[in-house]
Amino acid sequence: MNSPGAVAFVSEVEGRVTGFIIGRQVADEAEVLNLAVAPMARRKGQGGALLKTVLEEFRMLSVRRVYLEVRESNMIARTFYAKHGFSQTGKRLKYYRKPEEAAIVMEMRLAG
Repeated sequence: MNSPGAVAFVSEVEGRVTGFIIGRQVADEAEVLNLAVAPMARRKGQGGALLKTVLEEFRMLSVRRVYLEVRESNMIARTFYAKHGFSQTGKRLKYYRKPEEAAIVMEMRLAG
């Protein structure tokens, strides 16, 4: 988190961390590196709230495009990101290991 352009947010319930999002900005582009919500806290809006928060931060930093990669087989995550305005823009073969799998590249253009 000491890297220039790094951003991170957490969600909490009753003082316990239940989710987090990490991203980074380089010039006018940014990437969501990781988004996770504890199993007992899923499907309650925390993931969407974390994503919205990091996107608002990126807007304030004058980011124009946000990217992320997601496992090709992770249809739940792909649907989640599409619901929040991301679209598929590419595919990276053999991106993930154990098991080996392609990544779907998704992008969102932020309004100026």
